Amino acid sequence: MSNKIGKTLIITFSLSFFLTAFSFAQEKADSTMNHEKRNMETMRDSAHKMQDDGNSIVRKGVIDLNAIDENKDGKVFQDMMDYNVISDKPGKCPLCGMKLKEVSLKKAKDTLIKAGFKVK
Repeated sequence: MSNKIGKTLIITFSLSFFLTAFSFAQEKADSTMNHEKRNMETMRDSAHKMQDDGNSIVRKGVIDLNAIDENKDGKVFQDMMDYNVISDKPGKCPLCGMKLKEVSLKKAKDTLIKAGFKVK
């Protein structure tokens, strides 16, 4: 009888320990993800607040894609992570360093709208 109780206690203790460890790991993972998400939001908010002095490819406010398309070929170069980084020339994003991808004006507009930016 005591052998059965001992096994039950060991199983109960092991299960409690596992569930506690799993819960702690999950909370840690959630905390890390929330921290990373806040960092990304802060970076994007900073990018939105940057002054558009006419030379910056980081766009803010209402984005005029036709004005950005200086050579009028119907295409621009857009960062696929920071959607408001748009240029008429190839290059890299000043925020994340990614290579800008050539896209049509329609694709750039659709991406901006889905991401919550205003487009003229």
